[in-house]
Amino acid sequence: MGPGEPLKPTFSRRGLLGGGWVGAAHARGHRPRGGKSGALPAPAVQRRARLQIIGAGIAGLAAARAFGRAGVADVHLLELENRPGGNSRSHSIAGITCPQGAHCLPLPGPAAHEVSEWLFELGLLKSELGRTVADERHLCHSPQERLFIDGAWAEGLLPPADPGSATMAAYRQFARRVADVQKLGFALPSQRAPWTPGHAALDAVTFDRWLAREGLVDARLRWYLDCCCRDDYGAGSAVVSAWAGLHYFASRHGFHAPGDEESEREPVFTWPEGNAWLAERLTAPFAANSAGRLHTGRTVLRVAEARHDVGVLAWDEAATQAELWTADTVVLALPLFIAARLVEIPSDALKSAAALLPQAPWLVANLHIDRPLLPRVGAPASWGNVIHGSHGLGYVDAGHQSLQPIAGATVLTAYRPLPPADRSSLLAEDWQVWAGRVLADLGTVHPDLPRRLQRVDLKRYGHATAVPAPAVRGSPALAALRAQRGRLRFAHADLAGYSVFEEAFTLGMAVG
Repeated sequence: MGPGEPLKPTFSRRGLLGGGWVGAAHARGHRPRGGKSGALPAPAVQRRARLQIIGAGIAGLAAARAFGRAGVADVHLLELENRPGGNSRSHSIAGITCPQGAHCLPLPGPAAHEVSEWLFELGLLKSELGRTVADERHLCHSPQERLFIDGAWAEGLLPPADPGSATMAAYRQFARRVADVQKLGFALPSQRAPWTPGHAALDAVTFDRWLAREGLVDARLRWYLDCCCRDDYGAGSAVVSAWAGLHYFASRHGFHAPGDEESEREPVFTWPEGNAWLAERLTAPFAANSAGRLHTGRTVLRVAEARHDVGVLAWDEAATQAELWTADTVVLALPLFIAARLVEIPSDALKSAAALLPQAPWLVANLHIDRPLLPRVGAPASWGNVIHGSHGLGYVDAGHQSLQPIAGATVLTAYRPLPPADRSSLLAEDWQVWAGRVLADLGTVHPDLPRRLQRVDLKRYGHATAVPAPAVRGSPALAALRAQRGRLRFAHADLAGYSVFEEAFTLGMAVG
């Protein structure tokens, strides 16, 4: 079932399915659209801050942390939603906490030293006999991931391949090419790696085109690589650059064919609420502060840089009134296309970056079930569960980290990146239509899902993640915004050209 098809009522075992859209109304995000051309409301309140951060996602929260560590106490954050966290917020159904967006954090590599330092502070990492080790209580429990393919569940997400098969040969060929490309230098965050003509050549073509040029046409390999791109970037291998497709592997632990050394999946931190666990700890110093430095439900309408300060006009959604802030410095920790709309006189770099960077819409569905789903042949129930050939990216189980001896009710969080053409239907169509699409995807493997289902809550992200299409990573405009210092600064994962925790956190810390 695709967008535009007629609505079909969705049923659970108790009748019409309960659920709906969750999160702030989309009208908030659309409020600034008429700001520059239309009349702006007169402020009812005027306030002053030394430093103001617009956007309390991971980058904004990390920026607040950086300035706080530098001794700047008068830091105020404005956030459109009612809760901070950006794409790392959580949800709750029937008392069960679950992700509403990002759901894991791989163990950081040596280039992500700001992230590692913070994880040491949290106790997630510690030093033993000169080695860095992770607190296993917070690592994803085994079994970690599985793939439904050929009528059964297979361990891991790489489609199985017989020894000597064309697929196995393709896996090994791709592994060799990734190892070759790694010699150019890759890192996560990406700004810690060099940028050479070799990188620029990879950034100039799509990943699909590069794979075809390398003779890598095996269907199972290509499905897996497309799935990886959609998972990290919200768009497939036909859209993202070859640099992005290879960066996924080259900046981490490479690619290894089944049975080869180091082919085991890398460990990740995860929690029932996903990365909201991390966002909540970043937020705590500001949420608990008696001075009230975190201001949620604020839709920013205009940012105007003056000779000695910056004015920020915001709409208080709860009080239904405008407030005018004046700050010495303002950090725009929000998507660049929004920043370009808010800044009264955007720079050429900001206008260029905003026009260059595509944004992927996403749908996240939380499905409350009253008991575990019936097992199918193959690998046992895992934290991450992906269906080969599906429109979505499968689901994670919020109960997987539980130590309860008997599994009971849980929430399955299903993820579905969408093409930009579906953005309007994501906004306009009834929630039951989208719930039906999610259930149709999962129902091919779990026919008992309708009987177990109690409720479906859906979160729509119209512009969830930046897409590293060709020419994005090497953009001079992004480089200029990353380097900008002064009264108006930028800190957001968009500056890296794609959206992952390590990039957002590092860029936030760097702006301070």
